[in-house]
Amino acid sequence: MAESGEGVGTVPEHERILQEIESTDTACVGPTLRSVYDDQPNAHKKFMEKLDACIRNHDKEIEKMCNFHHQGFVDAITELLKVRTDAEKLKVQVTDTNRRFQDAGKEVIVQTEDIIRCRIQQRNITTVVEKLQLCLPVLEMYSKLKEQMNAKRYYSALKTMEQLENVYFPRVSQYRFCQLMIENLPKLREDIKEISMSDLKDFLESIRKHSDKIGETAMKQAQQQKTFSVVLQKQNNLKFVKKMYNNDSIPGGRNEIVLKHTFEEEDENEEEVMRVLTVQDLVDFSPVYQCLHIYSVLGDEETFENYYRKQRKKQARLVLQPQSNMHETVDGYRRYFTQIVGFFVVEDHILHVTQGLVTRAYTDELWNMALSKIIAVLRAHSSYCTDPDLVLELKNLIVIFADTLQGYGFPVNRLFDLLFEIRDQYNETLLKKWAGVFRDIFEEDNYSPIPVVNEEEYKIVISKFPFQDPDLEKQSFPKKFPMSQSVPHIYIQVKEFIYASLKFSESLHRSSTEIDDMLRKSTNLLLTRTLNSCLLNLIRKPHIGLTELVQIIINTTHLEQACKYLEDFITNITNISQETVHTTRLYGLSTFKDARHAAEGEIYTKLNQKIDEFVQLADYDWTMSEPDGRASGYLMDLINFLRSIFQVFTHLPGKVAQTACMSACQHLSTSLMQMLLDNELKQISMGAVQQFNLDVIQCELFASSEPVPGFQGDTLQLAFIDLRQLLDLFMVWDWSTYLADYGQPASKYLRVNPNTALTLLEKMKDTSKKNNIFAQFRKNDRDKQKLIETVMKQLRSLVNGMSHHT
Repeated sequence: MAESGEGVGTVPEHERILQEIESTDTACVGPTLRSVYDDQPNAHKKFMEKLDACIRNHDKEIEKMCNFHHQGFVDAITELLKVRTDAEKLKVQVTDTNRRFQDAGKEVIVQTEDIIRCRIQQRNITTVVEKLQLCLPVLEMYSKLKEQMNAKRYYSALKTMEQLENVYFPRVSQYRFCQLMIENLPKLREDIKEISMSDLKDFLESIRKHSDKIGETAMKQAQQQKTFSVVLQKQNNLKFVKKMYNNDSIPGGRNEIVLKHTFEEEDENEEEVMRVLTVQDLVDFSPVYQCLHIYSVLGDEETFENYYRKQRKKQARLVLQPQSNMHETVDGYRRYFTQIVGFFVVEDHILHVTQGLVTRAYTDELWNMALSKIIAVLRAHSSYCTDPDLVLELKNLIVIFADTLQGYGFPVNRLFDLLFEIRDQYNETLLKKWAGVFRDIFEEDNYSPIPVVNEEEYKIVISKFPFQDPDLEKQSFPKKFPMSQSVPHIYIQVKEFIYASLKFSESLHRSSTEIDDMLRKSTNLLLTRTLNSCLLNLIRKPHIGLTELVQIIINTTHLEQACKYLEDFITNITNISQETVHTTRLYGLSTFKDARHAAEGEIYTKLNQKIDEFVQLADYDWTMSEPDGRASGYLMDLINFLRSIFQVFTHLPGKVAQTACMSACQHLSTSLMQMLLDNELKQISMGAVQQFNLDVIQCELFASSEPVPGFQGDTLQLAFIDLRQLLDLFMVWDWSTYLADYGQPASKYLRVNPNTALTLLEKMKDTSKKNNIFAQFRKNDRDKQKLIETVMKQLRSLVNGMSHHT
């Protein structure tokens, strides 16, 4: 029952599956057949049986259909057999017709093939023309590129390359020639970079060689511009003066001619200044611009900038390196400055016409480095300059150099600070030069008052030196100025020194007050150092005698009085009011005071030396028994000399003459005393003492004759008081009084030293023994010898007491 139930359930399902297989698409057969195997076991066997039954039913239906249509098929075959003969005939006819058509169409075929070939050629030509029209611009541009390369228009060539790469090559990139061109462009770019860099190197080498010419032109134009400004100022002043002349109705004549000539020169200077050359007029900067553009287009601008700056820094170091003998001539300094100016003028131009090639920070750094080197070089080389004219020219060059670079925006304050150092050196060279001038003046001077025989000569001297003396003006000709010829010459040279010092102070951008102060300080150095040193050296020279020393003292007095005129002279040339609080005074007073003191001291020294020369001529017979009855000849000559020399001293200030006279008398007294006490003098007779006393009397008479006025009482005679008391003691042999009053303030022989008296007494004792052979037989002589021995013993006691007390 179960099996029958299973068979009844599966039959309708198999029929449904067979219907789906027959009615659906073959793509869906797989899922349908799978359902057969998904059913109950052995279902596929039953399905196969069902399928076989279905196939048999279809075969039967096909057989029935074929039997139904068989008669028609037989009839159709019969009809085909009947038309077979007609078909063969038709085939023959068609073959014949086809042959005739083939024969007739051969010519047409040939012509048709020609037409086809021509159409193909025409199409190909059209295609070629189209392609050529596409390629021709590329070829033209490439040809243009070659022409630009040959013409060295590299920047344009790079732009052409960009157009080729961006516009033209993409259109014809499939062609081989285009590929060759594309491959060649990088090489062309490298060639352009190398060529432009080579041109830049040539430019840098050329600019290094021509920097001095550029700098020379720039400095010349800066100087012209400065001169032009000064000329304008002078022109305004001259126009103002001319207007004053016209308003005051002063006759024209020579003044108008001079003004007209001045205005014409100023107009010429103005036209010359207006013809200004720029650095572009002297230098072709196209290699720099071209190289910069090329590297910018190639995207390698940084490499170019670094190379340019590196090379220019190297050139800057070369430019800043001075020649070893630069300090010998001004041309050496000029070449040094012009090269530096040329270098920085070029850099300033590059800074303003290019963007980024050089920057302000770069130029400032380069200038600071250069400025430090320049200052070091100038400080070192200028120290070797001994010629003030060369130092002045160097200063002018530095000023022009600084003004030129300042016009291009470079700070130059340190250069002007350096000028103050060089100014000190310039003053030193001036001082050395004027030291030689002063020495020559002193050597050429005759150290005699200046004689004048008429009014003209008098005015000539007055025009050279500001001398005022109403008494001298009232005197009749011929007459003499008190000073010698060196005084006006020195005064003129001091003014020349001030002018020379002023030359350096010009163009330093300093106020009149500062210039006035600088002039006064340098003049003070001239007076206190140079002139004072020359005077001191002159005073100490052996050939300068007492007369010359007297004249030197007189000269210094008048030079000292002239210092106020020098102060007025400085004030006039600097236009500084005399009421200015901080005006420096000239140190003439101290300078000439020192020189006078030195001259006075030298007078004292030389006068004493002259006295020593006379004293050395003394030829005493120290053993003479009787004096000659008159003073010694050497002493009378000495006194006559002193009288004459003190007569010359009347032109000196009274105090100087009095001091010289007192010093001479004291020195003479000391020399005579030393002569008596000389250790080499062993014996002195009473006759020699009497003769010596006669000489001292002449000295006292000379002192009492007042050889130099101004002494009070017997002041000058006191110079010989020591000698006088000593000689009086021996002449009157008043030992009892001397020994009794020794040490008393009112002693008659207060100035006699026991040691001195003992020394002289010992020398007289020896002489007494030698000359008095029979003295021991005479009672008086024996008493005298005993007295001498007694006095000597007491004198020794006094000397020993003095030594113990000391």
